[in-house]
Amino acid sequence: MIAVGIDVGKRTHQACFLDGQGREVARSLRFANTAAGVQQFHDRLQLLPAPATIALEASGHSWLGVHRRLTAAGLTVQVVNPLQTDAFRQTGVRKTKTDRRDAFVLADLVRIGRARPNYVPDDTLLQLRELTRFRWHLADRIGDAKRRLLTVLDRIFPEFADQFTDPFGTSARVLLRQAASAAAFADLELDDLTARLHAASRGRFGRAKADALRRCAQDSLGVAALGTVGQLEVEALLDELAVLEQQLQRADAAIATLLAQIPQQLTSIPGIGPVLAASILAEIGDAHRFPRLAALVAYAGLDPSVFASGAFQGTRQHISKRGSPYLRRALFLAAHGARLHNPDLAAYLGRKLAEGKPYRAAVIALAHRLLARIYVVLTEERPYVVR
Repeated sequence: MIAVGIDVGKRTHQACFLDGQGREVARSLRFANTAAGVQQFHDRLQLLPAPATIALEASGHSWLGVHRRLTAAGLTVQVVNPLQTDAFRQTGVRKTKTDRRDAFVLADLVRIGRARPNYVPDDTLLQLRELTRFRWHLADRIGDAKRRLLTVLDRIFPEFADQFTDPFGTSARVLLRQAASAAAFADLELDDLTARLHAASRGRFGRAKADALRRCAQDSLGVAALGTVGQLEVEALLDELAVLEQQLQRADAAIATLLAQIPQQLTSIPGIGPVLAASILAEIGDAHRFPRLAALVAYAGLDPSVFASGAFQGTRQHISKRGSPYLRRALFLAAHGARLHNPDLAAYLGRKLAEGKPYRAAVIALAHRLLARIYVVLTEERPYVVR
């Protein structure tokens, strides 16, 4: 067998060819990240004296196209976790980091039989994973826009956010488009402010709320000199929020449509909706590839990191966070939702808090327990049953 390692790059890839003794049997090849480049690599494989097993890292985004093209050609391809190749690279004495060296490390890892191939999802799950990760990206951008908006208000009208349960609700947004600074609010006619507030809130707020806003504005420490600039920033951020929220709704609709095409039982667990179910399913993929629950817990990065040396045994343990961050995030959110719909999970969280655990540690334990139920539902392929 010939072990072949490919160091994947954005525009070019580097390949290394080793025999069973670790000797290079062919000159290292650099080929373009194009169909013609992959064909050039394939032609080189035809000249090798034995069949090849190919390994490449699942890093970046360029590996997927190469992997698809090579597997379609009937070649044996292994996708390796970058953490594994990085750890194997550290076994060398010299600190060398080049494309050719990285390709050699991958090939050597395959040669000695230590490569642990990564799971590559099918097309449907691949689409779902891409879509759910993009959805989290949109959610993060919405959070960033809201934080920037509050930062602007802290300079020009710091008391505004405290006047509303949701400072980003419809009523607050309508008022901010009319006036954002404390000085601008103080100059508004009370009747006009009342009418706008009444219409925006559909009758929920009236003169009392308008009068409270004006009094806060008149007593505010907001910087009046930044009023004009602040108004521009607030309107721009409100426009950005509106666009991002519309895109998020489109992503949620697309996720629901795609999830309907996949047989799954995750939404039968109370507290797990379509978005969280799609995120969890997209990151886990085929649950049967995990021989036991502990393997899935480690993949989620919820397993404890252990530190011990000689007689010393570390007592303060943290989760490893070495798995999928998207899965871990979805599990934390699912744990918050599931405890509201599952009395036994709420009681479990209460017991952990009563034991003196910090809230975050208790939620991690709750996510671990919820993951055990998810594992059963996925592996047994049946709806969740409350026992």
